[in-house]
Amino acid sequence: MKILSCDQLTSKKCVPCEGSVPKFSAKEAANQIQHLDGWELTHNNERIRKSWVVTNFLAAMSFFEKVAEISEAEGHHPDLHLVQYRNVTIELWTHAIGGLSENDFICAAKIDELPIDLKP
Repeated sequence: MKILSCDQLTSKKCVPCEGSVPKFSAKEAANQIQHLDGWELTHNNERIRKSWVVTNFLAAMSFFEKVAEISEAEGHHPDLHLVQYRNVTIELWTHAIGGLSENDFICAAKIDELPIDLKP
């Protein structure tokens, strides 16, 4: 698969997936993740994850709301985690294929464009 820059990823739209999109190999995922700031591969290179520490609980909820809007627009939904009221983690993978697709990287790049109130 072609490796895309963040700008190329954010200009794309997720494609509907019922198991018919190609799954990234571990090597492809490792190459693509290098173009995203702060995201890491997890679960044997089948998921990507990023964590933030925000200023407070309301900042976390505000960020999750913005992520939800992108997720709905893209038709691709991440797992959202909030621990100890301000430790935010987002995990993406394409459930229908049990691994990573281009959709995951598109959403990650779009999430990275969102404003977030980080703890100083």
